[in-house]
Amino acid sequence: MAGYQVKEIFLTLQGEGAQTGRTAVFCRFVGCNLWSGRPIDRSRAVCRFCDTDFHRPDGVLGGHYGSALTLSAAIASLWHGSERRYVVLTGGEPLLQLDRALIDALHDECFAVAVETNGTLPAPGGIDWLCVSPKGGAELVQRHGDELKLVYPQAQAAPEDFADLAFSRFSLQPMDGPDREANTKSAIAYCLLHPQWQLSVQIHKTIGIR
Repeated sequence: MAGYQVKEIFLTLQGEGAQTGRTAVFCRFVGCNLWSGRPIDRSRAVCRFCDTDFHRPDGVLGGHYGSALTLSAAIASLWHGSERRYVVLTGGEPLLQLDRALIDALHDECFAVAVETNGTLPAPGGIDWLCVSPKGGAELVQRHGDELKLVYPQAQAAPEDFADLAFSRFSLQPMDGPDREANTKSAIAYCLLHPQWQLSVQIHKTIGIR
């Protein structure tokens, strides 16, 4: 089926990483190449700690969009005003579907285009902010961008494995879950000893927004 399968589209504030606090339209695509999204498959997935529902196109404004123009128009419909338009394309894994046609259509709507990817697929040209979040056990193909955001700690994904890559910012984000407090303390300690890395905290979970 041509077009794009979208889980949901919503207006919020960016809750983590270098762009924390920025108003953004989030467009979440269906599907990922490291986990099916079904709980029954989690134990054998490459990425087992994902906290996102991307399995079906059943969220707000979710569904099948037949063209880049129809999807970009849906995204633009949520923005108030005309200044500093910013969209985050995420998933799941957005690079399974994202193409240059959609990037160009969003630029025509005056959006800066951000992408959050696991880095296992090459990114198309034209992206304004590329954030790569490597996953242990998965080959990292996209080895340059604007931000490398590493969930910490991960087996097979130590921060020092990525420190020499061509990114402008290196963010260390404590893994959520029952060990979040301990993971946060470990991430803080690592950043203090390795100032190349900056702590990324998921403030959207703290303040109760999406």
